Amino acid sequence: VQLQAYGGGLVQAGDSLRLSCAASARTTSNNGMGWFRQAPGKEREFVAAINWRGGSPLYADSVKDRFTISRDNAKNTMYLQMNSLKPEDTAVYYCAAARSSSAATRAAGYNYWGQGTQVTVSS
Repeated sequence: VQLQAYGGGLVQAGDSLRLSCAASARTTSNNGMGWFRQAPGKEREFVAAINWRGGSPLYADSVKDRFTISRDNAKNTMYLQMNSLKPEDTAVYYCAAARSSSAATRAAGYNYWGQGTQVTVSS
């Protein structure tokens, strides 16, 4: 399984971006999926996750009410709609496929990772 994250870019605070994660195989339609991010000098952190049906979304407190995770299994694609972006959202964003069908918040719960897409939010 290969995952390709894209859609990042340079935006101003308050702007929106939508990240996409395309999977190479339909096998991910049976797996939970998630987004993580890593800022310079910091550890990778959980952002959002969704189960195989596209339900039970989980969010980090820092992005709750601003980010929305979704997926379209027919297109083998997951999305992260990011609104009201803040400079502290600046990071490389990674998508991942979980080991199970559930949404997971820990990185250890994922066994496939995309290459990451850079999101930079200027103040």
